[in-house]
Amino acid sequence: MLLRAGSSIDGTYMANNDHNKAAELHENAAKSHRAAAEQHGKGDHAKGLEHSRSAQQHSQSAAKQSDQANAKSQQQK
Repeated sequence: MLLRAGSSIDGTYMANNDHNKAAELHENAAKSHRAAAEQHGKGDHAKGLEHSRSAQQHSQSAAKQSDQANAKSQQQK
């Protein structure tokens, strides 16, 4: 049996890939939160606000991706 790259017999690779993407987005949010805190700590509130907004966008994307990954995982059970 031949499988295409990125696929598996039982679909677990795709589910793991979806969860990995969610984790990556959560990491990006955390990095932006840390950058915002650092900039606010330095008194550069404009940059801090910019990083805070970026963190919020990453957090929202991460939550959406997590929900999608969990829904796909539930379907595969």
